[in-house]
Amino acid sequence: MVENTVLLTDIVLIFSLAVVIVFIFHKLRIVPIVGYLLTGVLIGPSVLGLVKDQTMIEQFAEIGVILLLFTIGIEFSLGELLKSRRFILIGGGLQVILTTITVAILAMMAGLPAGLSVFIGFLVALSSTAIVLKLLSERGEVETPHGRFAIGILIFQDLSIILMVMLVPVLAGGENTSLFTTFISLFKAVAIVALVLVTGRFLVPVLLYQIVRTRNRELFLMAIVMISLGTAMLTSLAGLSLAIGAFLVGLIISESEYSHQALSEILPLRDVFNSLFFISIGMLLDMEFVIGNLSTVFLAIVAILLIKFLLSFLTAAVLGYPFVTSILVGLSLAQIGEFSFVLSLIGIKWGLLDNDIYQIFLASAILTMMVTPFMIQSGPWIELKINGMKLPKLLFFGRYPDVSKVPELENHVVIAGYGINGRNLSRVLSATRIPFVVVEMNPETVISEKRKGTPIIYGDASKVEVLKHTNISRAKVLVVAISDAAHTRMMVETAKRLNPAIYVIARTRYVGELETLIQLGADEVIPEEFETSIEIFSRVLSRYLIPREEIQTNIEKVRTDGYEMFRDVYHKPRSIDDLKHHLMNIEIDTFVVKAGSVSSGKSLAELQMRKIYGFTVLAIKHQDKILTNPQAEDTLLEDDTVIVMGPRERLGEIMALFTDQ
Repeated sequence: MVENTVLLTDIVLIFSLAVVIVFIFHKLRIVPIVGYLLTGVLIGPSVLGLVKDQTMIEQFAEIGVILLLFTIGIEFSLGELLKSRRFILIGGGLQVILTTITVAILAMMAGLPAGLSVFIGFLVALSSTAIVLKLLSERGEVETPHGRFAIGILIFQDLSIILMVMLVPVLAGGENTSLFTTFISLFKAVAIVALVLVTGRFLVPVLLYQIVRTRNRELFLMAIVMISLGTAMLTSLAGLSLAIGAFLVGLIISESEYSHQALSEILPLRDVFNSLFFISIGMLLDMEFVIGNLSTVFLAIVAILLIKFLLSFLTAAVLGYPFVTSILVGLSLAQIGEFSFVLSLIGIKWGLLDNDIYQIFLASAILTMMVTPFMIQSGPWIELKINGMKLPKLLFFGRYPDVSKVPELENHVVIAGYGINGRNLSRVLSATRIPFVVVEMNPETVISEKRKGTPIIYGDASKVEVLKHTNISRAKVLVVAISDAAHTRMMVETAKRLNPAIYVIARTRYVGELETLIQLGADEVIPEEFETSIEIFSRVLSRYLIPREEIQTNIEKVRTDGYEMFRDVYHKPRSIDDLKHHLMNIEIDTFVVKAGSVSSGKSLAELQMRKIYGFTVLAIKHQDKILTNPQAEDTLLEDDTVIVMGPRERLGEIMALFTDQ
């Protein structure tokens, strides 16, 4: 009874202090993991010594590690891994190998044994998936070039821990670690992994299907916990890490239809136990040792930050990313990761790490994690400073197309970003024969699209030199179709400075970003948050069999009210497009005169569009000439473009005048 009371007291103390610290860190926009680590340091035996039953807390923490890797496995997609194989295999492999070799050489130069030196290289090579993903997501940078590349490297690091764990006994140099026994151990490990994958692929879906049929959430949750912990136990009995089995079975479930439900059910448990894992790591830090060896710890931290920054930067640069993007990748991956803690505990078990090296590692890992949010947040400031410098053009080893090889265009569209929005727009522009050029930061996309004949260049459209290569001074429209808010603002401002007359249409994720873009000079801003709400309610209405005309009327009303509110706030000047918002039944449309149509070869007086249909011809485009305010005697010719305005309900009738008979 006394033991239970002690454990309960410890848990209450832990979570009470964690709540206070994490709350403060939330206000400072620092990720919770750093707060958990600091909580552990404060309540640990070397500072306040509040926790009495540290062994039990460590056992809970081990469950947190299992659930962490299980959920990471679920969040991974085998399909997405294959699509991003270049980022993952080449980028991740290069970063891990370079970091491991560099750290191992430095450790051996310091007099450490070869096996221990390589193991330290493993520890330093891994970065924090949890911290980096959290920060990139909060900053809206997951889909940016540096975000995609950093995540690709993190995925490889998370996968590489499987091989690292298998190599620990070899590096430890145990009695039974000959070349033959090492080969047998690796073969056994591969066989166990294959068995877990095959069994999980065929057995787990069947089991989950039977449980799902009961429609019992508690039973489903218990089954998920049993599968993750049970698989971890089986792989542990076979000599592998507890966490590897959980990761593998999570990866299997990620491909099933139960993955989203499993993830939602397990997340609260994972977060609770996972917080205990990071707190327990903080408790292991001996502050007396750190203070007594402050210079050594400081040098280790500086060395780790510099090595990881430089090698991550080099990896991105070698794969063709520009100077600034490579710097942002380096800043994102400069810390030691949570899986390094898992690996360090295995190293202690096999006798690789002594207490002094372990304490230096703990201090370095915890402090590099703590400075990571500040390093990532400094990225935009560093980028602005670099952009203000006259740096020489970064070479890409001849692998990527030269931005100077762009055809001379005029009255064209510049598309910044080649995601879904950029691709769809370019497809429509190609079909309508409107000239355009795309600026894209993903070098692989540029290479593949160049081969297809797409007018695309590699570069950052927020840079003056890149925009000049698109002939921006003669462009008619700029469409910013990226998801990076900071770069969107820079692109709008730069484009307007180079061509004040250009019409800028910008995409933004949230309505709250609209004001800044309007003030920078954007002519139209499309907030995805607002447009998504329209798509949602239109689909809801369609499920209730509301007539399409009524749905369209509601859509136009919401758009009118919403965008009119935005215009009133930002005092944008009116244009002819605003007529659609003020005159609900009026439609402005464009038609092409087809050969053999009623209108071909006839004057406006002969067609009598205003008298018969209530439509007014606003303009006629013949070849390269535009006739505004056309007169009754003006004749429509084949392939002329006619802009008309009139009642929406008679649009079908007026359309018949321009189509083939």
